[in-house]
Amino acid sequence: MSEQMSVANKEKLVSDLKVVISDTEELLRATAGAAGDKVGELRERLGVRLRDAKERLLDLEAAVIDKTKAAARATDDFVHEEPWKAVGVAAALGLALGVLIGRR
Repeated sequence: MSEQMSVANKEKLVSDLKVVISDTEELLRATAGAAGDKVGELRERLGVRLRDAKERLLDLEAAVIDKTKAAARATDDFVHEEPWKAVGVAAALGLALGVLIGRR
């Protein structure tokens, strides 16, 4: 369960980083015509950091995909090795959801 939360947290982080990168790219485009040494230096630093963030984002995204695939393979292996246990777990979850929904 904690591994699933970890994957969910990583997916949220990837999503948040994509938003930050998009906003930074927009900021860089908006200040393209601005003059001044400080603005130029800031644009240059942001550009370098943006490239670094994109590289890290790609690495993180690949890690999330690998973990998700590993979890899916483990689940598939479990279902093939222990089909009756999988059916029992699914039935128990279905019953629990039915009871919860029935109370409303």
